[in-house]
Amino acid sequence: MKEERKQEALATWNKLLEDPEIRMGAEEQYDELLKMADAMEQGGLITAAEWRQLVRKAGEMFAQATEGLEGGT
Repeated sequence: MKEERKQEALATWNKLLEDPEIRMGAEEQYDELLKMADAMEQGGLITAAEWRQLVRKAGEMFAQATEGLEGGT
């Protein structure tokens, strides 16, 4: 049961990573991904190492989404 909940939560997280909701900016998407990762870890669905992987992936997405915005390119 716990493994099933974990897989569902990770699938939802990855869906948001790959396909953000309409009108969701990169910062809002990043914040939501972090909240979801925190909830999974606090709920005992993922380990601290898995949490770090999710946070790293979210950070990479955010960096790619905002790349060029700050430099005016």
